[in-house]
Amino acid sequence: MHMKRRRFLSFVSAACLTAAAAPASAFRWQGVALGAKAQIVLDHPEAEPIAAAARAEIARLEQIFSLYRPDSEIMRLNRNGRLEAPSFEMLECLTLARRIHEVTGGLFDPTVQPLWRLLAEAAAAGRIPEASPLKAARALVGFDRVGTEAGRITLAPGQALTLNGIAQGFIADKVAALLAARGVKDVLIDTGEIVAMGAGRGHDGWPVTLRGEDRARLWRDRALASSATFGTVMDEAGHQGHILAPEGSAQVPTEITISAKSAAMADGLSTALCLVANEAEARNLLRSVKQARLERFLQRAMPG
Repeated sequence: MHMKRRRFLSFVSAACLTAAAAPASAFRWQGVALGAKAQIVLDHPEAEPIAAAARAEIARLEQIFSLYRPDSEIMRLNRNGRLEAPSFEMLECLTLARRIHEVTGGLFDPTVQPLWRLLAEAAAAGRIPEASPLKAARALVGFDRVGTEAGRITLAPGQALTLNGIAQGFIADKVAALLAARGVKDVLIDTGEIVAMGAGRGHDGWPVTLRGEDRARLWRDRALASSATFGTVMDEAGHQGHILAPEGSAQVPTEITISAKSAAMADGLSTALCLVANEAEARNLLRSVKQARLERFLQRAMPG
């Protein structure tokens, strides 16, 4: 069952973005990254070969983080319980994930994958998971049991990882770094999370509209990520969202947008902070994260 996280960021419109935020000569690539719609908009004399290099970078990183490629690094790690000679990117992403795990008090935990898989399979079959397998899956959650060193990553028996709550932002950051190294100063990158680098030649920023807002905000040298606990519903009653609390506490329908200098940081934080009790708790947790801001926090009553 292929669950996709619903996005709460949208451009004013593709046509408006082209007309208002980029010159007529701007080049736009559209495709897919980790199952999410992706696009890159830039104005550069070598835009096409630069975009081709970005596409190759996305494909390379998907081979590390995709849960839908059986030979990806993360799938080999989950299948074998260990990964010898992991890539630098895998180690870097896990290091950042551990930082987010710490600052959110464990709310961000990539070891929820066995629990997610159990709930997804039950949802696909139209049934409720039995208590015993549910308890066993929850017992496997614990990022502190994941061993990370330069030459090897190890999981505790039965554990599996998902980096879907951070990898799209991580990929956006890597693409931005690649383009910057090629001399690109103004580019909009959207891999499911957004990096607005520069401002678009002749403009004050890239316009991005947050869901529920009437007008676009202009973003420059900033990354954005949005998450929602019930972006995908994993039970018929509508009480189980796809962002899972490690300890199994009840969920509140929450939509959140975080901005930061790093798209990976914004991505991980937006995922984790969907699970807080209220906006005050979200702001409190963000105090220890330099240059991260809470841009939007919405909560609704649980559906009856």
